[in-house]
Amino acid sequence: MPREEGRKLIAQNKKARHDYSILDTYEVGLVLTGTEVKSLRAGRASLVDGFATVDDGEVWLQHVHIPEYAEGTWTNHAPRRKRKVLMHRAEIDKLIGKTKEGGLTLVPLDLYFKDGKVKATLALAKGKKSYDKRQDLAERDSRREIQRAFGRYVKGRR
Repeated sequence: MPREEGRKLIAQNKKARHDYSILDTYEVGLVLTGTEVKSLRAGRASLVDGFATVDDGEVWLQHVHIPEYAEGTWTNHAPRRKRKVLMHRAEIDKLIGKTKEGGLTLVPLDLYFKDGKVKATLALAKGKKSYDKRQDLAERDSRREIQRAFGRYVKGRR
C-alpha cells in the first residue's frame, strides 16, 4: 500500500481567528487511539470548544470533539477526552512562561493529516474584546469594498 503524502484538512476552528488575536502558532502531534484516527479519516471532528493546557510540563488538548467510530466496539473512545499533545521540550517550556503571564491561551486552529500522521496547529492567542471584533469586521468590509471598486474601475477602462 503506498504511503499517504501531502496535507489533508480534517477540521478548522474558523471562529478562533475572530475571537482571538493570534500571537504565535505551533504544529503539534497528538496521541490518539485507533478508533479516533478512523473517525478522523471519515472527516469528523469539531474544534469549537477546544483549548490546550499545560499540566506538569505536558500539554493537553481538551474539549475537542472526535465522535465515536461508527464500526467501533466496546473499545471505542470517549468523544471529548483529554488528548496529549506532542511538542519539543523547548517549545513547552516557552509556552509555560507565556501562559503563566496571564491573558494568553492555547487554541487549536485546525486538525489535519500530514504524511499519514494526525497533526494540529495550536495558536498562542489573546482574547479580543467585542469592540476589537467590530473593528476587524469593519476593516474587512472596507477592504472588500475597495477591491470591488478597483475591479469596477479596471473593467470600465477596458
